[in-house]
Amino acid sequence: MKEIQVLDCTLRDGGYCNQWEFGDKNIKMITQSLTDACVDIIECGFLTNKVNYNENISKYTKVEEVANVIPQNRIGKAFVVMMNFGEYNINELPDYDGTSIDGIRIAFHKKDAQKALEICEEIKRKGYKVFVQAMVSLSYTDNEFLDLIQKVNKIEPYAFYIVDSFGMMKKKNLIHLFYMVENNLKDSIRIGFHSHNNMQLAYSNAQALVDLQTNRSLIIDSSIYGMGRGAGNLNTELLVGYLNDNHGAKYDLKPLFNIIDEVLNRFYQLNYWGYSLPNYISASHEIHPNYANYLSERNTLTIEAMDEIFSLMSPDKKFSYDREYIEKLYLEYMETGNILEIHKAELQSRLKDKSVIIIGPGQSSFIEKERIREFVQNNEVVTISVNFEYEEINVDYIFLSNLRRFKMLEECSKRKCIVTSNIPADKVYLQTKYYELLNNVEMVRDNAGMMAIRFLIQYGVKEIYLAGFDGYSHDMSENYAEQSMAFVTKNAVFDAMNKGMCEVINQLRKEITIKFLTTEKYVK
Repeated sequence: MKEIQVLDCTLRDGGYCNQWEFGDKNIKMITQSLTDACVDIIECGFLTNKVNYNENISKYTKVEEVANVIPQNRIGKAFVVMMNFGEYNINELPDYDGTSIDGIRIAFHKKDAQKALEICEEIKRKGYKVFVQAMVSLSYTDNEFLDLIQKVNKIEPYAFYIVDSFGMMKKKNLIHLFYMVENNLKDSIRIGFHSHNNMQLAYSNAQALVDLQTNRSLIIDSSIYGMGRGAGNLNTELLVGYLNDNHGAKYDLKPLFNIIDEVLNRFYQLNYWGYSLPNYISASHEIHPNYANYLSERNTLTIEAMDEIFSLMSPDKKFSYDREYIEKLYLEYMETGNILEIHKAELQSRLKDKSVIIIGPGQSSFIEKERIREFVQNNEVVTISVNFEYEEINVDYIFLSNLRRFKMLEECSKRKCIVTSNIPADKVYLQTKYYELLNNVEMVRDNAGMMAIRFLIQYGVKEIYLAGFDGYSHDMSENYAEQSMAFVTKNAVFDAMNKGMCEVINQLRKEITIKFLTTEKYVK
């Protein structure tokens, strides 16, 4: 008769949301609560040589460190860690003695399979339960997957996993892989399933798997509250509830609810996880979700443009995240447009040696609108708004580097637009080279306000006044005069953007006089 076990990976996969900084007290609360909830296998984090040990982080350099977070009442539960292939010296692993972890999960990509399986053999010889995690299982052809299964049979680990690393697996894909494993994997080896939720299929796929008529023992991975990178994981509380209702399980949900309430809600507020269209698009292209995170954090692309960038990716770059590669691809895509400079000489004569006020979309542009009006009335200045049309005065120009914002403008307003070359447009005042206006601070490399300042420096203006350049609050409702412009991202991203804007403005002040006309809340 089949056995269904639940493996909770909150402290490991959930750590991508908070850099694994759960805090020592919270780590122990989570392992204790999972024990109290009767969860079968509890993953405590990573075992790695890539960090220095910190008791507040769920990454460990020795199995003795993991022992500190394992509850006393561990009978009947298994405690494990994950080891990414190539990130731990297996010679440092002591023989199993029952005082710390019970098992180790080895995660590896297809190109590393043979060497990873050799490490699995060594771990088993040392007495630990071994979990073989073939990441991105759909990247294998049927023959390659069958060959891998035969090699796994020779090792005879505790479990062999089907892994939906990018949340792209549909039910038909899962069942196809499962039947291959069921019919070819030794009966003594459990079959595991690890999923992500990019297409919102983690829960339904898990149900389909546990409801299959099979005698094979199963392990289903999940995390409390679905905590995990990007779209997150299968929710432990949903999975165990389903098993209670349909498979006679006896899990206790109350300890899980307490952890959500007392610990995880705070992390969710700081760095949310869950369904998003960029993560869905990345899954549909079968690529690493970090690529979607990178492009969505730019906040400059439409979903259609993001989809086009994904379609340009080289197949050999899809499965392992390469930040330099996606940044290069993004910048190349943004630079593919045309240049339209028929009014360049006219604009130069209008701007050279002049004072200019740049009006950003921050809330201060509305709250302090009287100050802006009075300043414009009493001073000879050229007025430019950035990525929106400022309706409190009739601005001379609108500077845009964001296609989404450009599409929101009325057609009549586009004739006074200065746009960067990534925006396809033919009825604008001027179109300038996008690449020439970028700056050297990553988080605001193509920030429209910073690009506008650099553009004006090129045109020889005398001084620049800034209005509506507030910076970013963690409360997104405080960030824009027009709420339709608000966007959701992680607090850490907002903080990095504020820091980046400060740095760039200080750099540009060495080239031109820059003064704030309205209150700068977060950019000082």
